[in-house]
Amino acid sequence: MNQLPTGETIEKAVLLAGRAPSLHNSQPWHWTFDGHALLLFAVPERRLPATDTSGRQMLISCGIALGHLRAAMAAAGWRILVAGFPNPNRRDHLATVTFHPARLVTDADRARADAILRRHTDRLPFAGPADWSDFETVLRSTFDPADAHLDVLRDDSRPTLARASQMTASLRRYDADYHAELQWWTGHVVGNAGIPREALVSAEERQRVDVSRQFPPTTGDPRRSEATADHSVILVLSTDGDTPGELVRCGEVLSTVLLECTLAGFATCPLTHVIEVPQSRALVRTLIDRSGLPQALIRVGTAPEATQNAPETPRRPLAEILDMPASADQVD
Repeated sequence: MNQLPTGETIEKAVLLAGRAPSLHNSQPWHWTFDGHALLLFAVPERRLPATDTSGRQMLISCGIALGHLRAAMAAAGWRILVAGFPNPNRRDHLATVTFHPARLVTDADRARADAILRRHTDRLPFAGPADWSDFETVLRSTFDPADAHLDVLRDDSRPTLARASQMTASLRRYDADYHAELQWWTGHVVGNAGIPREALVSAEERQRVDVSRQFPPTTGDPRRSEATADHSVILVLSTDGDTPGELVRCGEVLSTVLLECTLAGFATCPLTHVIEVPQSRALVRTLIDRSGLPQALIRVGTAPEATQNAPETPRRPLAEILDMPASADQVD
């Protein structure tokens, strides 16, 4: 087998990686292929400074894209090696990815890559996930716990979590910069980014989900009206610290969790608003079984089949997210 992937293989994998979720679909990543290695960069200009004040979510989003790339390359017959933050003089250079041929491409490899295109963020209420206990056992086997810790919150933690969500909204009530970002990035498409109106929820729909960001509401007939309340399982991913490397690796784990849930037929909704404000993040921290720092929450549940194939949110084109030398498509 060839010892390097072709330019076409890299392009297809980067396009799939570009389906990763990110804060308000800001897509803060850029890739460069030099013919031998693929370099991942954060794009600070695409960070939302009023919402993501520390840059945590930018790094986690890039980590999700890196996790999606790993899944795409595995399906194409390649394993990747990741060197994190290889250039101390360029902190926006998050990773250098090199490749070696896989001994075998399994059906599971192909299925996980296919799940990238099926996954979407569902902000409506969920029914509970079936056979959760068995699935949780499998889910925990799919990532290295040294990269992130996974906690499944108990049902009696919902009031505290709802309080943290409401606290976030209250503390930001008069934050004009935050609300300006929210209005700019949501309810319409901004240069192949942003959250389109059809992906948001109405005020009535949001009231049925006790843990959700307060987006500008939409109008229209109520959806999923049979779900009078949200019965999702809520997961928390946490790390020991807030270093950039830990955040990127946590993003990779988040990629795995989202794709494995999609493979199992579950609907998902990542939540980050409750860790953006220190006071609400501290509340979430009281709910996990360790002294780690919460980085992201995920609602997991069951949605009616009719609503699982939601319209795709826009994505930046390949020319905007990948630099590749003209000779790269000749790599064999």
